[in-house]
Amino acid sequence: MAGKMAYIDLKSAERFVADVFVALGSPRKEAAVCADVLICSDRRGIDSHGLNRVKPIYYDRIKSGILNPVTLFEILRETPSTAVVDGHNGMGHVIGKRCMQMAIDKARRVGMGAVAVRNSTHFGIAGYYVLMAVDAGMIGISCTNARPSIAPTFGVENMLGTNPLTFGMPTDEAFPFVLDCATSITQRGKIELYDRIGKNIPSGWAIGLDGKSRTNSSRILKDLTLDTAALTPLGGPGEDMAGYKGYGYATVVEILSSALQSGSFMKALTGMADGRKVPIPIGHFFFAMDVEAFTDLPVFKKNTGNILRALRASKKAPGHKRIYTAGEKEYLASIERRRTGIPLPPSVQTDLVTMRDELGLSRHRFTFER
Repeated sequence: MAGKMAYIDLKSAERFVADVFVALGSPRKEAAVCADVLICSDRRGIDSHGLNRVKPIYYDRIKSGILNPVTLFEILRETPSTAVVDGHNGMGHVIGKRCMQMAIDKARRVGMGAVAVRNSTHFGIAGYYVLMAVDAGMIGISCTNARPSIAPTFGVENMLGTNPLTFGMPTDEAFPFVLDCATSITQRGKIELYDRIGKNIPSGWAIGLDGKSRTNSSRILKDLTLDTAALTPLGGPGEDMAGYKGYGYATVVEILSSALQSGSFMKALTGMADGRKVPIPIGHFFFAMDVEAFTDLPVFKKNTGNILRALRASKKAPGHKRIYTAGEKEYLASIERRRTGIPLPPSVQTDLVTMRDELGLSRHRFTFER
Protein backbone atom coordinates (compact mmCIF):
# COMPACT_ATOMS: atom_id res chain seq x y z
CA MET A 1 0.00 0.00 0.00
CA ALA A 2 2.81 2.40 0.85
CA GLY A 3 4.01 4.73 -1.87
CA LYS A 4 1.59 3.75 -4.64
CA MET A 5 -1.47 5.57 -5.94
CA ALA A 6 -4.61 3.44 -5.84
CA TYR A 7 -8.19 3.90 -7.02
CA ILE A 8 -11.64 3.22 -5.60
CA ASP A 9 -14.83 3.18 -7.62
CA LEU A 10 -17.39 5.91 -6.92
CA LYS A 11 -20.18 3.68 -5.61
CA SER A 12 -17.91 1.81 -3.21
CA ALA A 13 -16.50 5.09 -1.93
CA GLU A 14 -19.95 6.56 -1.34
CA ARG A 15 -21.18 3.42 0.48
CA PHE A 16 -18.10 3.42 2.69
CA VAL A 17 -18.36 7.10 3.62
CA ALA A 18 -22.06 6.72 4.44
CA ASP A 19 -21.30 3.74 6.68
CA VAL A 20 -18.56 5.72 8.43
CA PHE A 21 -21.01 8.48 9.36
CA VAL A 22 -23.65 5.98 10.48
CA ALA A 23 -21.08 4.29 12.70
CA LEU A 24 -20.22 7.70 14.15
CA GLY A 25 -23.85 8.31 15.07
CA SER A 26 -25.47 9.99 12.07
CA PRO A 27 -28.94 8.82 11.00
CA ARG A 28 -28.75 6.80 7.78
CA LYS A 29 -30.51 9.46 5.65
CA GLU A 30 -28.21 12.22 6.92
CA ALA A 31 -25.13 10.02 6.44
CA ALA A 32 -26.20 9.43 2.84
CA VAL A 33 -26.37 13.19 2.25
CA CYS A 34 -22.89 13.68 3.71
CA ALA A 35 -21.49 10.92 1.51
CA ASP A 36 -23.23 12.29 -1.60
CA VAL A 37 -21.75 15.76 -1.09
CA LEU A 38 -18.24 14.49 -0.38
CA ILE A 39 -18.09 12.03 -3.28
CA CYS A 40 -19.57 14.68 -5.58
CA SER A 41 -16.33 16.56 -4.98
CA ASP A 42 -14.15 13.59 -5.97
CA ARG A 43 -16.45 12.83 -8.91
CA ARG A 44 -15.83 16.32 -10.25
CA GLY A 45 -12.05 16.07 -9.80
CA ILE A 46 -11.93 18.31 -6.71
CA ASP A 47 -9.78 16.00 -4.60
CA SER A 48 -9.22 18.58 -1.88
CA HIS A 49 -12.80 18.29 -0.56
CA GLY A 50 -13.75 14.64 -0.88
CA LEU A 51 -12.26 11.44 0.58
CA ASN A 52 -9.15 13.45 1.36
CA ARG A 53 -11.06 15.27 4.11
CA VAL A 54 -13.30 12.59 5.61
CA LYS A 55 -10.93 11.70 8.45
CA PRO A 56 -9.24 15.01 9.38
CA ILE A 57 -12.29 17.25 9.02
CA TYR A 58 -15.28 15.08 9.96
CA TYR A 59 -14.21 11.81 11.57
CA ASP A 60 -11.65 13.37 13.92
CA ARG A 61 -13.94 16.27 14.86
CA ILE A 62 -16.88 14.00 15.65
CA LYS A 63 -14.60 11.73 17.72
CA SER A 64 -13.26 14.76 19.62
CA GLY A 65 -16.76 15.99 20.38
CA ILE A 66 -16.66 19.28 18.48
CA LEU A 67 -18.97 18.20 15.62
CA ASN A 68 -22.45 16.82 16.19
CA PRO A 69 -23.18 13.81 13.94
CA VAL A 70 -26.92 14.33 14.49
CA THR A 71 -28.17 17.58 12.96
CA LEU A 72 -30.63 19.76 14.85
CA PHE A 73 -32.11 22.08 12.23
CA GLU A 74 -33.86 25.15 13.66
CA ILE A 75 -35.61 27.85 11.64
CA LEU A 76 -35.24 31.13 13.54
CA ARG A 77 -36.95 33.51 11.11
CA GLU A 78 -38.88 33.04 7.92
CA THR A 79 -40.71 35.04 5.26
CA PRO A 80 -42.04 33.89 1.87
CA SER A 81 -38.65 34.64 0.29
CA THR A 82 -36.13 34.33 3.16
CA ALA A 83 -35.15 32.30 6.18
CA VAL A 84 -32.53 32.26 8.93
CA VAL A 85 -31.43 28.86 10.24
CA ASP A 86 -29.38 27.69 13.21
CA GLY A 87 -27.54 24.43 12.54
CA HIS A 88 -26.41 23.83 16.16
CA ASN A 89 -22.99 22.54 15.03
CA GLY A 90 -24.54 19.66 13.11
CA MET A 91 -23.39 18.24 9.79
CA GLY A 92 -22.86 21.08 7.32
CA HIS A 93 -23.76 18.91 4.32
CA VAL A 94 -27.19 18.13 5.78
CA ILE A 95 -27.75 21.76 6.74
CA GLY A 96 -26.57 23.05 3.38
CA LYS A 97 -28.71 20.72 1.29
CA ARG A 98 -31.83 21.45 3.30
CA CYS A 99 -31.24 25.22 3.18
CA MET A 100 -30.64 25.32 -0.55
CA GLN A 101 -33.81 23.29 -1.05
CA MET A 102 -35.65 25.87 1.05
CA ALA A 103 -34.26 28.65 -1.15
CA ILE A 104 -35.32 26.75 -4.29
CA ASP A 105 -38.83 26.15 -2.96
CA LYS A 106 -39.21 29.82 -2.07
CA ALA A 107 -37.93 30.88 -5.49
CA ARG A 108 -40.45 28.57 -7.13
CA ARG A 109 -43.23 30.41 -5.29
CA VAL A 110 -42.07 34.03 -5.36
CA GLY A 111 -39.21 34.18 -7.89
CA MET A 112 -36.25 34.34 -5.49
CA GLY A 113 -35.27 32.64 -2.25
CA ALA A 114 -32.46 33.30 0.21
CA VAL A 115 -31.45 31.39 3.35
CA ALA A 116 -28.79 32.48 5.84
CA VAL A 117 -27.28 29.98 8.29
CA ARG A 118 -25.39 30.28 11.55
CA ASN A 119 -23.72 27.66 13.76
CA SER A 120 -23.14 25.23 10.91
CA THR A 121 -19.96 23.31 10.09
CA HIS A 122 -17.86 22.53 7.02
CA PHE A 123 -20.30 21.65 4.22
CA GLY A 124 -18.00 20.26 1.52
CA ILE A 125 -17.87 21.90 -1.90
CA ALA A 126 -20.03 24.98 -2.32
CA GLY A 127 -20.66 23.87 -5.90
CA TYR A 128 -22.87 21.00 -4.77
CA TYR A 129 -25.56 23.43 -3.65
CA VAL A 130 -25.62 25.59 -6.76
CA LEU A 131 -25.94 22.39 -8.81
CA MET A 132 -29.16 21.76 -6.90
CA ALA A 133 -30.47 25.10 -8.14
CA VAL A 134 -29.31 24.37 -11.69
CA ASP A 135 -31.14 21.04 -11.66
CA ALA A 136 -34.28 22.97 -10.67
CA GLY A 137 -33.88 25.32 -13.66
CA MET A 138 -32.57 28.15 -11.51
CA ILE A 139 -29.50 30.27 -10.93
CA GLY A 140 -27.86 29.37 -7.64
CA ILE A 141 -25.41 31.16 -5.36
CA SER A 142 -23.78 29.70 -2.28
CA CYS A 143 -21.06 30.97 0.00
CA THR A 144 -19.57 30.20 3.39
CA ASN A 145 -17.05 31.65 5.80
CA ALA A 146 -14.38 29.47 7.39
CA ARG A 147 -11.44 29.39 9.78
CA PRO A 148 -9.20 32.46 9.42
CA SER A 149 -6.71 31.94 6.60
CA ILE A 150 -6.52 35.03 4.35
CA ALA A 151 -4.55 38.14 5.20
CA PRO A 152 -6.09 41.46 4.11
CA THR A 153 -4.26 43.49 1.48
CA PHE A 154 -1.13 45.04 3.04
CA GLY A 155 -1.57 42.75 6.07
CA VAL A 156 0.09 39.51 7.19
CA GLU A 157 -2.36 38.21 9.83
CA ASN A 158 -4.85 35.54 8.78
CA MET A 159 -8.24 37.17 9.34
CA LEU A 160 -10.74 35.96 6.71
CA GLY A 161 -11.61 32.42 5.70
CA THR A 162 -10.96 31.12 2.20
CA ASN A 163 -14.64 32.05 1.73
CA PRO A 164 -15.82 30.58 -1.60
CA LEU A 165 -18.30 32.62 -3.63
CA THR A 166 -19.98 30.13 -5.95
CA PHE A 167 -22.40 30.49 -8.88
CA GLY A 168 -24.30 27.93 -10.94
CA MET A 169 -26.33 28.63 -14.12
CA PRO A 170 -28.18 26.22 -16.41
CA THR A 171 -27.19 25.99 -20.06
CA ASP A 172 -28.29 24.04 -23.13
CA GLU A 173 -25.01 22.11 -23.06
CA ALA A 174 -24.20 18.80 -21.38
CA PHE A 175 -22.86 20.66 -18.36
CA PRO A 176 -23.89 23.86 -16.54
CA PHE A 177 -21.80 26.93 -15.85
CA VAL A 178 -20.43 26.43 -12.33
CA LEU A 179 -17.89 28.81 -10.87
CA ASP A 180 -16.78 27.24 -7.57
CA CYS A 181 -13.64 28.71 -6.11
CA ALA A 182 -12.18 30.26 -2.98
CA THR A 183 -11.53 33.98 -2.72
CA SER A 184 -7.92 33.17 -1.87
CA ILE A 185 -5.42 31.97 -4.47
CA THR A 186 -5.80 28.52 -2.97
CA GLN A 187 -7.59 26.91 -0.03
CA ARG A 188 -6.45 24.89 2.97
CA GLY A 189 -7.72 21.70 1.37
CA LYS A 190 -5.39 22.14 -1.60
CA ILE A 191 -2.42 22.68 0.72
CA GLU A 192 -3.48 19.60 2.71
CA LEU A 193 -3.47 17.65 -0.55
CA TYR A 194 0.02 18.93 -1.41
CA ASP A 195 1.19 17.95 2.07
CA ARG A 196 -0.25 14.45 1.67
CA ILE A 197 1.73 13.89 -1.50
CA GLY A 198 4.88 15.51 -0.08
CA LYS A 199 4.88 18.50 -2.41
CA ASN A 200 5.56 22.19 -1.71
CA ILE A 201 3.02 24.79 -2.82
CA PRO A 202 3.94 27.37 -5.47
CA SER A 203 5.43 30.68 -4.41
CA GLY A 204 2.84 33.40 -3.83
CA TRP A 205 0.10 31.25 -2.33
CA ALA A 206 1.03 31.93 1.30
CA ILE A 207 3.08 34.43 3.28
CA GLY A 208 4.69 34.62 6.70
CA LEU A 209 4.64 37.44 9.24
CA ASP A 210 7.56 39.01 7.37
CA GLY A 211 5.37 39.29 4.26
CA LYS A 212 7.59 36.89 2.31
CA SER A 213 6.28 33.94 0.35
CA ARG A 214 6.17 30.53 2.06
CA THR A 215 6.13 27.19 0.22
CA ASN A 216 6.58 24.35 2.75
CA SER A 217 3.10 22.76 2.77
CA SER A 218 3.41 20.95 6.10
CA ARG A 219 4.86 23.96 7.93
CA ILE A 220 2.27 26.33 6.48
CA LEU A 221 -0.61 24.16 7.69
CA LYS A 222 0.84 24.27 11.21
CA ASP A 223 1.57 28.00 11.06
CA LEU A 224 -1.93 28.83 9.84
CA THR A 225 -3.21 27.54 13.19
CA LEU A 226 -0.52 29.51 15.05
CA ASP A 227 -1.34 32.79 13.26
CA THR A 228 2.20 32.94 11.86
CA ALA A 229 1.26 32.29 8.22
CA ALA A 230 -1.59 33.44 5.99
CA LEU A 231 -2.97 32.69 2.55
CA THR A 232 -3.01 35.45 -0.03
CA PRO A 233 -6.27 36.65 -1.60
CA LEU A 234 -7.03 36.20 -5.30
CA GLY A 235 -4.53 38.41 -7.08
CA GLY A 236 -1.87 37.90 -4.43
CA PRO A 237 -0.45 40.21 -1.76
CA GLY A 238 -0.41 43.95 -2.33
CA GLU A 239 -2.09 45.82 -5.17
CA ASP A 240 0.18 45.14 -8.16
CA MET A 241 -1.92 42.15 -9.26
CA ALA A 242 -5.20 43.49 -7.79
CA GLY A 243 -5.18 41.32 -4.68
CA TYR A 244 -7.55 43.84 -3.11
CA LYS A 245 -10.29 42.36 -5.33
CA GLY A 246 -9.95 38.91 -3.77
CA TYR A 247 -9.74 40.54 -0.34
CA GLY A 248 -12.93 42.48 -1.05
CA TYR A 249 -14.86 39.44 -2.27
CA ALA A 250 -13.71 37.43 0.76
CA THR A 251 -15.10 40.20 2.97
CA VAL A 252 -18.43 40.13 1.11
CA VAL A 253 -18.70 36.40 1.85
CA GLU A 254 -17.78 36.96 5.51
CA ILE A 255 -20.58 39.51 5.86
CA LEU A 256 -23.19 37.38 4.07
CA SER A 257 -22.17 34.36 6.15
CA SER A 258 -22.25 36.06 9.55
CA ALA A 259 -23.63 39.59 9.88
CA LEU A 260 -26.85 38.74 8.05
CA GLN A 261 -27.75 36.03 10.59
CA SER A 262 -25.97 37.34 13.72
CA GLY A 263 -23.42 34.54 13.42
CA SER A 264 -19.74 34.14 14.28
CA PHE A 265 -16.97 35.55 12.12
CA MET A 266 -13.21 35.71 11.60
CA LYS A 267 -11.27 35.04 14.84
CA ALA A 268 -14.33 33.46 16.46
CA LEU A 269 -13.85 30.60 13.96
CA THR A 270 -10.37 29.42 14.98
CA GLY A 271 -11.72 26.28 16.63
CA MET A 272 -9.70 26.95 19.77
CA ALA A 273 -10.61 28.48 23.13
CA ASP A 274 -8.45 28.49 26.27
CA GLY A 275 -6.08 26.05 24.64
CA ARG A 276 -8.71 23.45 23.79
CA LYS A 277 -10.57 22.50 20.63
CA VAL A 278 -14.10 23.85 20.31
CA PRO A 279 -16.76 23.78 17.56
CA ILE A 280 -16.17 26.03 14.54
CA PRO A 281 -19.59 27.72 14.17
CA ILE A 282 -19.35 28.82 10.55
CA GLY A 283 -22.15 30.43 8.55
CA HIS A 284 -23.50 29.99 5.02
CA PHE A 285 -25.64 31.90 2.58
CA PHE A 286 -27.77 30.32 -0.16
CA PHE A 287 -29.66 32.06 -2.94
CA ALA A 288 -31.87 30.70 -5.72
CA MET A 289 -33.34 32.70 -8.59
CA ASP A 290 -36.07 31.21 -10.78
CA VAL A 291 -35.09 31.88 -14.38
CA GLU A 292 -38.74 31.61 -15.44
CA ALA A 293 -39.48 34.75 -13.40
CA PHE A 294 -37.35 36.66 -15.93
CA THR A 295 -37.46 34.76 -19.21
CA ASP A 296 -38.30 31.35 -20.68
CA LEU A 297 -35.87 28.77 -19.36
CA PRO A 298 -35.04 27.27 -22.81
CA VAL A 299 -34.23 30.76 -24.11
CA PHE A 300 -31.98 31.46 -21.12
CA LYS A 301 -30.21 28.13 -21.53
CA LYS A 302 -29.58 28.73 -25.22
CA ASN A 303 -28.29 32.29 -24.74
CA THR A 304 -26.06 31.18 -21.87
CA GLY A 305 -24.76 28.33 -23.99
CA ASN A 306 -24.09 30.71 -26.87
CA ILE A 307 -22.03 32.94 -24.57
CA LEU A 308 -19.95 30.00 -23.37
CA ARG A 309 -19.48 28.57 -26.87
CA ALA A 310 -18.34 31.96 -28.15
CA LEU A 311 -15.77 32.17 -25.37
CA ARG A 312 -14.39 28.72 -26.13
CA ALA A 313 -14.28 29.47 -29.86
CA SER A 314 -12.31 32.70 -29.43
CA LYS A 315 -8.66 33.04 -30.51
CA LYS A 316 -6.24 30.90 -28.51
CA ALA A 317 -2.97 32.06 -27.02
CA PRO A 318 0.18 30.64 -28.64
CA GLY A 319 0.80 27.11 -27.42
CA HIS A 320 -2.77 26.58 -26.24
CA LYS A 321 -5.28 24.52 -28.17
CA ARG A 322 -8.32 24.93 -25.97
CA ILE A 323 -10.23 27.47 -23.91
CA TYR A 324 -12.45 26.20 -21.09
CA THR A 325 -15.48 27.71 -19.39
CA ALA A 326 -16.28 27.26 -15.70
CA GLY A 327 -17.57 23.78 -14.91
CA GLU A 328 -16.24 22.21 -18.10
CA LYS A 329 -13.11 20.62 -16.59
CA GLU A 330 -15.18 19.24 -13.73
CA TYR A 331 -17.63 17.75 -16.23
CA LEU A 332 -14.76 16.11 -18.13
CA ALA A 333 -13.32 14.81 -14.85
CA SER A 334 -16.69 13.28 -13.96
CA ILE A 335 -16.69 11.33 -17.23
CA GLU A 336 -13.14 10.11 -16.63
CA ARG A 337 -13.76 9.13 -13.02
CA ARG A 338 -16.74 7.04 -13.88
CA ARG A 339 -14.14 4.92 -15.68
CA THR A 340 -11.12 5.13 -13.39
CA GLY A 341 -12.60 5.76 -9.96
CA ILE A 342 -11.16 8.14 -7.36
CA PRO A 343 -7.36 8.37 -7.03
CA LEU A 344 -6.11 7.67 -3.50
CA PRO A 345 -2.66 8.82 -2.37
CA PRO A 346 -1.06 6.49 0.22
CA SER A 347 -2.02 8.76 3.13
CA VAL A 348 -5.72 8.63 2.16
CA GLN A 349 -5.50 4.85 1.78
CA THR A 350 -4.20 4.73 5.35
CA ASP A 351 -7.07 6.94 6.54
CA LEU A 352 -9.68 4.68 4.95
CA VAL A 353 -8.19 1.57 6.54
CA THR A 354 -7.90 3.29 9.93
CA MET A 355 -11.53 4.43 9.93
CA ARG A 356 -12.76 1.03 8.76
CA ASP A 357 -10.83 -0.87 11.41
CA GLU A 358 -11.62 1.50 14.26
CA LEU A 359 -15.34 1.44 13.44
CA GLY A 360 -15.53 -2.30 12.79
CA LEU A 361 -16.62 -1.93 9.16
CA SER A 362 -14.89 -5.12 8.06
CA ARG A 363 -17.41 -5.71 5.26
CA HIS A 364 -15.57 -3.02 3.29
CA ARG A 365 -12.54 -4.50 1.55
CA PHE A 366 -10.19 -2.26 -0.43
CA THR A 367 -8.44 -3.45 -3.58
CA PHE A 368 -5.25 -1.59 -2.65
CA GLU A 369 -4.77 -3.96 0.32
CA ARG A 370 -4.32 -6.97 -1.92
